[in-house]
Amino acid sequence: MQTRDSIAPASLDLLPARTATVRRVTGETDVQVSLNLDGSGQCNAKTGVPFLDHMLHQISSHGLIDLDVQATGDLHIDDHHTNEDVGITLGQALHKALGDRKGIVRFGHFVAPLDEALIQVALDFSGRPHLSYGLEIPTQRVGTYDTQLVREFFVAIVNHAQMTLHIRQLDGINSHHIIEATFKAFARATRMAIEVDPRRSNLIPSSKGVL
Repeated sequence: MQTRDSIAPASLDLLPARTATVRRVTGETDVQVSLNLDGSGQCNAKTGVPFLDHMLHQISSHGLIDLDVQATGDLHIDDHHTNEDVGITLGQALHKALGDRKGIVRFGHFVAPLDEALIQVALDFSGRPHLSYGLEIPTQRVGTYDTQLVREFFVAIVNHAQMTLHIRQLDGINSHHIIEATFKAFARATRMAIEVDPRRSNLIPSSKGVL
């Protein structure tokens, strides 16, 4: 029989570093993402898409993820390929850094206000990609950024981080506020989900024993 001491949680200081670097090169883009899930929110984002850089800073700052994103792409066509491939590469880096997901809380949720906008995000690092997207963004662009690309960014992350993500717009009329509140809520929900649960830091958070 196991004693209480034999099943005690491992010290968080002894857990392996949760870092990853992923590079994705296609005929359209060259994207490299490096991240540290246990960081302090330092961000260096240079994608050539200013609004996307701004949103990546929200993920880093409010998720306490150290993030470096360097991307070049066919911006002479439009922002679509760069936006999507940054999402894909970030999702792959999240997946790689989480490993077998042992010890994480797994679920996260947050409701973020930004002036008149109010966005709810709930997510699960379940290993099963799914996106339920409920934003109604009133304008086609914020600056030069096509607001349709918000959904494409989260589709890419969900598919490659292998997570379930629900986004609900509870209020909001300003496109910038709606999008930024979404990224902030996503960041805080992610931060909650990837935190290590000291009560089961040696265990995968699933009754199946695998994610």
